[in-house]
Amino acid sequence: MDKLLGKSLIIDVTARTPLEKLGSHITMATHVDICSAKILIIDDQLANVKLLEKTLISEGFQFVEGVTDPQLGLELYSEKRHDLVLLDIRMPILNGFQVMEKMQDLENNSYIPVLVLTAQTDMDTRKQALEKGARDFLTKPFDRIEALCRIRNLLEVHLLQKEIKSYNCELEIRVRQRTRELHDTRLEIIRRLGRASEYRDNETGMHISRMSHYSEIIARRLGMDDKFCEMILDASPMHDLGKIGIPDSILLKPGKLDPTEWEIMKTHAAIGAELLAGCEAPLLEMARNIALTHHERWDGSGYPQGLAGEQIPLVGRIATLADVFDALTSARPYKVAWSVEQAVQEIRSQNGRQFDGRIVEVFERVLPEILSVKQRFADPELH
Repeated sequence: MDKLLGKSLIIDVTARTPLEKLGSHITMATHVDICSAKILIIDDQLANVKLLEKTLISEGFQFVEGVTDPQLGLELYSEKRHDLVLLDIRMPILNGFQVMEKMQDLENNSYIPVLVLTAQTDMDTRKQALEKGARDFLTKPFDRIEALCRIRNLLEVHLLQKEIKSYNCELEIRVRQRTRELHDTRLEIIRRLGRASEYRDNETGMHISRMSHYSEIIARRLGMDDKFCEMILDASPMHDLGKIGIPDSILLKPGKLDPTEWEIMKTHAAIGAELLAGCEAPLLEMARNIALTHHERWDGSGYPQGLAGEQIPLVGRIATLADVFDALTSARPYKVAWSVEQAVQEIRSQNGRQFDGRIVEVFERVLPEILSVKQRFADPELH
């Protein structure tokens, strides 16, 4: 007891460790940080509690509280999450091992800041305490200098760990923000590429907005997951990217194309796929499949590969119907718009020929949603 009341301990807290190399934001805990730490004492002997409280307060620690009831101690820890718990082992109701188990539950088996107070020096007690999560031991009766050294060391480690955890959380937030920014930038480039191709034969570029939303609506009603639906919404605007490679004399011809011109026009599907090839990003891979297969037909009479039935990727089958419906119901300088009724009838007539029957069925069920999109992204009046 006399040892515990010896002269005050002075510790150099200016030293730095290799842990600081984790980043400029990570620094060793200062004397002020340590003295601001929250300390909880749980010991069924009131004399021990009072003595430790007095010792710590005399050393400048500002937030020290002690209890003799381990259940009350757990309630306090649950509420305040102290930076260090000085915990007795031999106590009634709940012993120190049981208290540590409950602290582990509160922390989901992560780090618990416990300094065990014990008069037991046997190896079994120490081993069990370590297994339950104790970080260090203080043998009763304690020496004042040793007690303060161990308390300061544990607090420094714990506060540094908290700072590293906070820094890692900050880094994670930054990474998520940068990833989102990269995703948004990539997506904006993709959308602008789609619009660039569309502007070549549609001065408003609204066709890609409509058909991409039609595709997303159909995919969702088909039962595809959110990721697939979001991707088809973002990938389908590039379905006609290959038109960039078609001469204006053919692409903008107001009349019917002759057989030679038609063969050149049909190459836009392969051109678009080639432009989008070579990237393993799932979004661009889906965009490539759509560009390549959105003119394939269910009966195998389409182009460029003459695929039939389920040989055609689902994204291609969806985009085909969405593209055709919007093309039929849109006015162009060289054609008038069909009515919705005429376009729906045409799609019905092509069930099992140009279109997958299952997609035609879904299309008819979601027609009100599709018409809402059509109105929202309507083209300006052509003059």
